[in-house]
Amino acid sequence: MAKRNIKELSREELASWLTERREPRYRADQIQRWLYRKGAASFAEMSDLSARLRGALDEAFAVSRLRTLRSDASADGTVKFLFGLTDGLSIESVLIPEAKRLTLCISTQAGCGLGCAFCATALMGLKRNLRSSEIVDQVIEAARTLQPGVRISHLVLMGMGEPLANYPQTLRALRIMTDAESGLGFSARRVTLSTVGLVPQIKRLMEESRVNLAVSLHATTDELRSQLMPVNHKYSLAELIECCRSLPIPKRRRITFEYVMLRGLNHSAEDARRLSQLLRGIRSKINLIPFNPHRGSPFERPTREEIEEFQNLLRAQGHQVNIRAPRGDDIHAACGQLMGVSSETVSSEQLKFVHPPHASLLTPH
Repeated sequence: MAKRNIKELSREELASWLTERREPRYRADQIQRWLYRKGAASFAEMSDLSARLRGALDEAFAVSRLRTLRSDASADGTVKFLFGLTDGLSIESVLIPEAKRLTLCISTQAGCGLGCAFCATALMGLKRNLRSSEIVDQVIEAARTLQPGVRISHLVLMGMGEPLANYPQTLRALRIMTDAESGLGFSARRVTLSTVGLVPQIKRLMEESRVNLAVSLHATTDELRSQLMPVNHKYSLAELIECCRSLPIPKRRRITFEYVMLRGLNHSAEDARRLSQLLRGIRSKINLIPFNPHRGSPFERPTREEIEEFQNLLRAQGHQVNIRAPRGDDIHAACGQLMGVSSETVSSEQLKFVHPPHASLLTPH
């Protein structure tokens, strides 16, 4: 019988297990600090625990690790990890170095079942939700590759999958990430969760955590958004925007609205006017994401001039607007390109599952 992964125990569950063995409850914090702060891969490493306790832990539990199947470095310094799971599935995480931060983009599902037309992960379909330990272990394994003194500064849940479709495990992982006592110790201000717009879960997230929220819009009409993002059939633009408008956003925080730019489809002057109107009165910023091409996609990236023109139209309406420079697109690590397999092994068999978007999407304004 397989031993239980100790990272799946809450602090209270671990403390109760210790109490049953007449060990002080504070040992739970010690053990979890070894797991999350020091990245211990075995109980033998936990040198401030007695040999007897280390033996009991080893008899009862296992310490999970992800297998690094491959890592690829981009010309811009971005690193993409392909991690193997115990059941043979694989996921990807991306480490993005910038001037004043080192960001890790992590996955919450193997694949994704929401079918966004422009996203490579959608080609996989949903394989399964990740456990909280599998989400957190991406941070631990990526950190092992860093030079002494170098630390991951920011986390973004923007990799494979929809975090809020895996709500219980995602929330548990977020709590470990932001636990200053015995978890990973990230400030909630440095953790961002991106969602396609699952309205009930957005409301819960804002009640149960303090992390930053990023919402994927990508269109300014229900007609286009429904074709790009099937989730819009369930939660319309009006419902999503009203949800965002009602959220208790802390002072000095903003909701980030993400907008993938698809040439000829969603960046006209009228789109800019509608987007400005939708976000009026919401403390927000807009991230424009030039489409990142991948095999099997009919979309194209707008020209730099078209992207900047759209940015200027929104800025003229008083919005804070950033253009997210593609990072790691030469190794298929950029936004919308993750597939959970080495880019060299993407097969025609996988590509046949692409659902071509409605013909009107391919017709420019």
